[in-house]
Amino acid sequence: MSQAPRDLLRFATAGSVDDGKSTLVGRLLYDTKSVLADQIEAVQRASVDKGLATPDLSLLVDGLRAEREQGITIDVAYRYFGTPKREFVLADTPGHVQYTRNTVTGASTAELAVLLVDARFGVVEQTRRHAAVLALLRVPRLVLAVNKIDLVDYDEAVFTAIAKDFNGLSTALGYSQERVVTIPVSALVGDNVVEPSENTPWYGGPTLLEHLESVPVVSPDLDAPMRIPVQYVIRPRTAEHPDYRGYAGQVAAGTVRPGQEVLVLPEGLRSTVTSVDTADGPLESASAGRSVTVLLADNLDVARGSVIVDAAAPPRVTDQLETTLCWLAEQPLRPGARLLLKHGTRVTQAIVGELHDRLDTETLTLSVPEKLEINDIGRVSIRTADPLPVDDYADSRATGAFLLIDPPTGNTLAAGLVGTPLTPESVG
Repeated sequence: MSQAPRDLLRFATAGSVDDGKSTLVGRLLYDTKSVLADQIEAVQRASVDKGLATPDLSLLVDGLRAEREQGITIDVAYRYFGTPKREFVLADTPGHVQYTRNTVTGASTAELAVLLVDARFGVVEQTRRHAAVLALLRVPRLVLAVNKIDLVDYDEAVFTAIAKDFNGLSTALGYSQERVVTIPVSALVGDNVVEPSENTPWYGGPTLLEHLESVPVVSPDLDAPMRIPVQYVIRPRTAEHPDYRGYAGQVAAGTVRPGQEVLVLPEGLRSTVTSVDTADGPLESASAGRSVTVLLADNLDVARGSVIVDAAAPPRVTDQLETTLCWLAEQPLRPGARLLLKHGTRVTQAIVGELHDRLDTETLTLSVPEKLEINDIGRVSIRTADPLPVDDYADSRATGAFLLIDPPTGNTLAAGLVGTPLTPESVG
């Protein structure tokens, strides 16, 4: 008898350098038996060579991280593991301040973020920066893991003070407190990571894994209006399919089904879905994350870069964008810059207009900048050469996000959000 599929939680980790994130991720993988035996043996040998009495679980993940932080790659490392209750996709991001861009990448699809702090130092500037990014990206839930609680002798007062400080920060960023959980952990020893700790009798909440297994999973993209950026037009022109014309792409938000009335934007064409095809055959419906080929009742002139949307709830089509940018490049951004903007599957030219505000992630106050430096978060006006079908990011991640690209090099310069205020009124 086949087992019922387990649901999936996508979560990201963030934290400052040396807060113990590598060890925490290693502990989760080790204690959930998500690591191959030869990997464990290699870690044990390396730990003995370092003179350690217990395995250094950070070695399970630090090899890849070292490569990333030396500039070989700055991509996020995705790790997959599971328990009998749930499957997990973990976006593991580095902690160095120059890689704040990775936090943006890792958190962009996360339903929860685990933010680490060192119990000896509490909430620091990088904690505030990461929390601000997570709030702007509308990550629905936060876990503050107060790590290295063993190094402060499991002091309840230390934990309580850090939790109070972070609750004030998360509230200021728009999080309701039922969506924020604070857990005292020791990744090195294993306290409250997978198993409850006898060293924290004053803590009555869940372990980190218990919380990850039980937190409600509701992807924001599932409840959003349907959006499908067209990646490819399929016209085989074979004897079997002489008139077949399908529009292939991933359902970025909502659900598509036959009989649904749709618009193709920015062209403004209207039609009805006649079939939702896959390699395994047609579907009665397909939701966010599923790659499909959509057939329409009318023979429309649709190309890559168009977006098929629910006609009952279309996005606005505009070439004037009010945005929030996380600037990721070494060279600063100034008004008048001419860049490329990638939105869905469409790339168009763009001109940067006024820089309205810059967010100080330490004080959560705003100032008017002359330029945006690396890792700055600012509110910026942008004009595009072509009109784009956009939603506010708060309403739809799929059509509310974009990238700014350097035309000569193709390098990504910024991650952008449409219509997102720098101080969110409510995340959840």
